[in-house]
Amino acid sequence: MTSHSTPLDRASRFVLAFAALAFGASLALGAAPVFAADTWDVPVTSKSAEDRDMAAGRKALADKQWAKAAGHFERVVSRDARNADAHNLLGYSYRWMDRMDDSFHHYGRALELQPDHRGAHEYVGIAHLKVGNVAKAEEHLARLRQICGADCEETRSLGAKLAEYRSAQR
Repeated sequence: MTSHSTPLDRASRFVLAFAALAFGASLALGAAPVFAADTWDVPVTSKSAEDRDMAAGRKALADKQWAKAAGHFERVVSRDARNADAHNLLGYSYRWMDRMDDSFHHYGRALELQPDHRGAHEYVGIAHLKVGNVAKAEEHLARLRQICGADCEETRSLGAKLAEYRSAQR
């Protein structure tokens, strides 16, 4: 008995092979597909939801909507507790909301995950100035100088805030 493939069999094999390839590619990119109940044929990745919340959080920050931004970043860290950028921006949001304990917690988490996170060093340094802890702000400024030198944006920003703080204290 000879095996003959019908055009439908070849098309079905092609579709299955393509679907398997697409699924494998999504796994290789680090985003396991999750299928929404009402759109079973359209994969939605947890990564894309994280990206949407990060983008919406950044937009809310630009619009100075601190609580809204915090909500987006809270969703990101609830999905990925190892996202240093989300922890940093959540700390930033909380700082603007005068929730300093929460702010320091999330800056600290960002720095645990990524010890050379320039943004977290800059922002936690500013947070320390907000509560009057100049020595801690200076520590983070020194760390920024080690990480990226005197001319990087984060070093200049924290240095300027420290100079402003000192000037206002005189």
